[in-house]
Amino acid sequence: MRVTNHLRRSLRATGVLIVGIGTSLLAASVLLLGLAVAVLCLVGIGIALLPWYLRLLRLVANVERRRLKLPYPSNEPGIGHDDSRRELYWLGVHATWGLLLGVFGLQAGVNAVRELTFPLWWYLLPPEGATVFNGIVYLNTWPQAWLATLLGVVWAAVWIVVIPRLPDLQHKYAERLLSSSDDLLRQVEHLTTTRAAALDAHAVELRRIERALHDGAQNRLVGVTMLSGAARQALHSDPRQAERILERLQSGAEEALAELRSVVRSILPPVLEDRGLDGALRTLAAESSVPCTVRCSVGRSPAGVEATIYFVVAEALTNTAKHSEAGRAWVEVTQLDELLQIRIGDNGAGGARAEDGTGLAGIKRRVEAHDGRVEIHSAAGQGTTIEAEIPCG
Repeated sequence: MRVTNHLRRSLRATGVLIVGIGTSLLAASVLLLGLAVAVLCLVGIGIALLPWYLRLLRLVANVERRRLKLPYPSNEPGIGHDDSRRELYWLGVHATWGLLLGVFGLQAGVNAVRELTFPLWWYLLPPEGATVFNGIVYLNTWPQAWLATLLGVVWAAVWIVVIPRLPDLQHKYAERLLSSSDDLLRQVEHLTTTRAAALDAHAVELRRIERALHDGAQNRLVGVTMLSGAARQALHSDPRQAERILERLQSGAEEALAELRSVVRSILPPVLEDRGLDGALRTLAAESSVPCTVRCSVGRSPAGVEATIYFVVAEALTNTAKHSEAGRAWVEVTQLDELLQIRIGDNGAGGARAEDGTGLAGIKRRVEAHDGRVEIHSAAGQGTTIEAEIPCG
């Protein structure tokens, strides 16, 4: 299954890079046209062509925005506009660096297939046609043909391991250069909102810890202090009464210690460190009053991300046990590139909403604090499904 996933990612990345070659060639054509317009500006003719050229540049940049699902700018292109200037920078980068990335991705796949299958067909070609490594090396014997297969293994490894990362490189410089000023403002607003939500979630967590310490461990420790004073007073006058008080004191101390351990576990569960995310989620499922299955196919992630997933699943399973009347529940955690995808569902009554104060609002705050997103599907009578995505890069 893992090999199939790697092959699928490489095929998808190769397809993206092939399309990128087309947009790179289009960018190169417009770049050459821009150089011609710049030369004509020296004699005054190109100045009249600049508005037309900037509109053409915007059209080509919007083709790339559509390919990479980036928002379009709302303003008109113009000389000195920030968006037009960054589109011009993108044109030069994509016509050169983008074209190299696309050609390398395509060449790696073609070379892998060619060299791996070389022993099957090399003898059918004339001597000058039996070549590998882009026509540089001529092979005319069977031992050389099998050596070509080893070269094909290297190309295949490059295609599987390296090529899936190349579309991200194209996307990063395009996102940096083609994001409009309006889009940057929306990103700032989104980051401001998510950081405020993170601070609110942090404050709520501190209040919960303070309340747990005050109502639990602190009260029990006060009781232990009072019992120790009573035991000291009764030690000489009534030793048997002092013994009974000491037994109660020991029980109170043990309960206070259990309360403290519970609070510590709620901050960052030790099971995450000991057994990883998969083991921690299976522990939650085993402790749930609703039968729950877990499928977790991810490796280790940053501690904050793992803790968020743990508390999201814990809160969701608590809601399921309290409100859903479900007969079974399930948890799935998978990874797609640099996204962790979490899916928690049950077959209960449904009808849950984040506005009802059932903990779903807290789940959204926790996930959005990591620049993630949450979708809740809970039609009446059709159970509840929580789908979340959290970046893990």
